Amino acid sequence: MRIGRTGAALLLVVAAGAFGLRHSGQAQAAAGKKTTSNRESIRKEFEGICQQFRSGHNSFYGLAQIEDLRRALAQAGDDPQKRGSLEEKLALELLRVGEPSESIRLLTDAREIARSHRFPASLRLSVTRELALANLRLGEQTNCVGNHGPASCILPIGEGGVHQDKTGSLAAIQTFLEVLSENPDDVMARWLLNVAAMTAGKYPDGIPAALRIEPKMFQSAYDIHRFPDVAMKAGLHIMDPSGGAIMDDFDGDGLLDIVTTTINPCGSMHFFHNLGNGRFEERTAQAGLDVQLGGLNVIHADYDNDGWPDLLILRGGWFGSDGRVRMSLLHNNGDGTFTDVTQAAGLAQPAYPTQTAAWADYDNDGYLDLYVGSEADDNGIAYPSRLYHNNRDGTFTNVAEKAGVENFLMAKGVTWGDYDGDGYPDLFVSNIGPNRLYHNNRDGTFTDVAAESGVIGPGGRNFPTWFFDFDNDGRPDIFNGTYSASVTDVVGVYMGRPPTDAHPRLYHNEGGGKFRDVSAEVGLAAPSLPMGSNFGDLDNDGWLDIYLGTGLPSFESLMPNLMYRNVEGKRFVDVSFSGGFAHLQKGHGVAFGDIDNDGDQDVFEQMGGAYPGDAYASVLYENPGHGNSWVTLKLVGTKSNRNAIGARVKVTVRSGGTMRSIYRTVGSVASFGGSPFRQEIGLGPSATIDQIEVSWPTSRTTQLFQSVTPNRFYEIREGEKKLHPLSLPRIHLGGS
Repeated sequence: MRIGRTGAALLLVVAAGAFGLRHSGQAQAAAGKKTTSNRESIRKEFEGICQQFRSGHNSFYGLAQIEDLRRALAQAGDDPQKRGSLEEKLALELLRVGEPSESIRLLTDAREIARSHRFPASLRLSVTRELALANLRLGEQTNCVGNHGPASCILPIGEGGVHQDKTGSLAAIQTFLEVLSENPDDVMARWLLNVAAMTAGKYPDGIPAALRIEPKMFQSAYDIHRFPDVAMKAGLHIMDPSGGAIMDDFDGDGLLDIVTTTINPCGSMHFFHNLGNGRFEERTAQAGLDVQLGGLNVIHADYDNDGWPDLLILRGGWFGSDGRVRMSLLHNNGDGTFTDVTQAAGLAQPAYPTQTAAWADYDNDGYLDLYVGSEADDNGIAYPSRLYHNNRDGTFTNVAEKAGVENFLMAKGVTWGDYDGDGYPDLFVSNIGPNRLYHNNRDGTFTDVAAESGVIGPGGRNFPTWFFDFDNDGRPDIFNGTYSASVTDVVGVYMGRPPTDAHPRLYHNEGGGKFRDVSAEVGLAAPSLPMGSNFGDLDNDGWLDIYLGTGLPSFESLMPNLMYRNVEGKRFVDVSFSGGFAHLQKGHGVAFGDIDNDGDQDVFEQMGGAYPGDAYASVLYENPGHGNSWVTLKLVGTKSNRNAIGARVKVTVRSGGTMRSIYRTVGSVASFGGSPFRQEIGLGPSATIDQIEVSWPTSRTTQLFQSVTPNRFYEIREGEKKLHPLSLPRIHLGGS
């Protein structure tokens, strides 16, 4: 029998009573001092890293370049070309750190210099374009950030999203019109002109017909029904640059909590506790997590099988040589607090820049192992990725070299999945460059079979990835987002331009170790620039849908985030606009989960760009419901790992006289964003469950449960013959 941390703590208290309360009090005081000392040490460590970034020339968070430009401008004298160039460069740096007003002043001056001294038209036009963008950003910061509402920045921008202070938007409209009068073929200027007009309430009639993007381009072919953003109403006040997000139950009360991180090396992560009344309460400091600064991504798993999910923060992604900052393994103490055990666990060094990692029990010993994808230094030389074997005593050993999985490419996404059904998880690594598909040889080593399997990729920049069975044929397929498109490629689609080849790849598992790229034939051929992304079942029809958080670091990278509905495993249809998912701000960590326990999945998304001046509010899209049946299964491993990662679920259902099977694998989640480990499975209309089949990875056993009542929550324990019904409270988000 396993004793959870809370139970173990109670036993210790009772035992301490036998030896006298005085000794117990001394021990508790000593432990408290040690915890406080550890927190302060961690705080100083990460505050020191923050200061290093700020005082240096890091292209994302450095401030030294701003001071250099100010000094150079003060010494520029009367040389107009030199002054104009320095003012333009300084303006862009100030925009990066969130000072659009000063940026506008400098760009206005630089434009006047270019005009009065008759600089080449291309230089003057470039400055004018940057001025228009700075004005648009001022409007966003004043309204969407400073006066944020649930309809802010969601296309098509309607009445609720129109800016109250239109100063920035109106100036942007005028300036973009100037740009387009000289260069009517500027696709980005035309796109941003239409966006600015929406924010000012002047779309579509306020746009010249030749430059207007027709309203029909912002309509979905299928109405998925609106998923309103209820984050603010629910108390999820998060305003950060880009980061990771997790939705899961971290304290065992059956309610899903929210954890986020931020790329900002000076910004704290957030831990929001679900109060069960439709609202969340931030408990970051109480949990001991306020000292954990920075981290572009975060993943979770119960690595020590004690029943409490732990956290792993990944740092340094995109930062090159500056990104050699250690990860943080945060041990869940089971009492609402976490302890940083990175050093003791053997995960602190080597510290290579990363934003992606994934847990799996690759040797089926019942304990979760960890693969961490490394990035590259400033010269583009890739650091080795790491495979940490769980020593089953709270420590890990890096066995990547012996296992043959060091990769030596810039890894942007990693995911585990048993693609050939041999009972051992295989590893897919999405790279800047060719992908890897490491086949598990079942002896502690792996063989890269990406080329012969057909998943090596089109080359270029590959990014988010996951295994999932999109067509319910029982074989896991691979989604692989590509990051090779330009912003012009993405927004040009809304102007009737043909899509480029820089689109996501969906690799269908053909069996026999082979995959086939079916992205074009299933409707995923549009370029999209996905970053944080994930999958889930929006309408409980039993088919897994896809959400892509999109964007580039640049401020002109205003493009809709994309939601694709899966139509019976045959094609995907874009429902971004009808569902209210077409957010213009950059989307990162995405989690699908039934956060209000009403049987359908809601969607949480951590928003914001990579720069300190590009923070944005996170969103929680509440599912309006679609009337289909469902079942939620919490799997608990006993011989297999406690989270049941790697366990396979097959649900056989009857609906409308038709029988079909629905397949899920525990732990098969996106490489950027974390959904709950419990399996929230849509069944379709008026479905009955003939059978639930669960196959466990370590014990190699299969459980069968017949004639299960749908629309319920159940716990399934490895090796037990009965389902355990769970009673979870229905929540009204926002307390409505």
